Amino acid sequence: MLRYTLKRLLMAVPTLLIVITLSFFLMHLAPGGPFDGERQLPAEIEANLLATYHLDDPIWKQYLIYMGNLLQGDLGPSFKYKDFTVTELVAQGFPVSLELGFWAIGLALLIGLPLGIIAALKRNSTVDYLVMGTALAGVAIPNFVIAPLLALVFGVFLAWLPVGGWNDGAWPNLVLPVVALSIQQIAYIARMMRASMIEVLGSHFIRTARAKGLTETEVIRRHAIRPAMLPVVSYLGPAIAGIITGSVVIEQIFGIPGIGRYFVQAALNRDYTLVMGTVVFYGALIVLLNLIVDLIYSALDPQIRYDD
Repeated sequence: MLRYTLKRLLMAVPTLLIVITLSFFLMHLAPGGPFDGERQLPAEIEANLLATYHLDDPIWKQYLIYMGNLLQGDLGPSFKYKDFTVTELVAQGFPVSLELGFWAIGLALLIGLPLGIIAALKRNSTVDYLVMGTALAGVAIPNFVIAPLLALVFGVFLAWLPVGGWNDGAWPNLVLPVVALSIQQIAYIARMMRASMIEVLGSHFIRTARAKGLTETEVIRRHAIRPAMLPVVSYLGPAIAGIITGSVVIEQIFGIPGIGRYFVQAALNRDYTLVMGTVVFYGALIVLLNLIVDLIYSALDPQIRYDD
């Protein structure tokens, strides 16, 4: 297991290198610069700023400088958030996005898994059609449509919940963004769990368990649920990373100071270092979560083993 883990981590290095390289050059090819939005600066001051951040160097040299700093763990200063480094901004935004993502994925699993199991057990019934129809709507309707509707209904019309703000993660401020962020994940998980459960219920080992006289409840609880969860577990790796760092729209709509909101502002402001820092962090998080998912796989399915 240790050898497999080290091998996966070593394989992640070239992947991250490709992602960082492509992101760096694409970001610099976009028109505009980090100081274009400022009020008109004297030519001397603008030249000094460009020289300070090496923006007047050839792009290949900027890339080498950035990679050299990155290897030392330095993500650089932010061009727009004065007196803050990228590392400090990521450290500020990540706990907020992590808490938001934790509750969202937890709610998605809590609702999506039972719905998928019920739909599979009631296959081709009214319950199945209702669950899958609702799940299809959840997949089709983007969260930038769902979030304003939730804010309008429960925040403005009914005045039950605040429509924005973080308030140190108080639960009234969490409800709407968590629900908006989890709806699509509930739909995906329910659909995957249904398909996987149907396949597992048709397997030979399930028929053997039934032939031994086990009740249907025991068959499902002891033999069907764990193997049926494997596709869901596989999906959770990138899903969790996407929720934690990619809840851009939700954080913007509800005014949540997470890492996704920083990423949007950095892209609009051409804050190269903050964009790159977010990309590096996001890529490393995906690699780590996918590795954790693979290790969980072996715990859920005894047939899966990673040789040392």
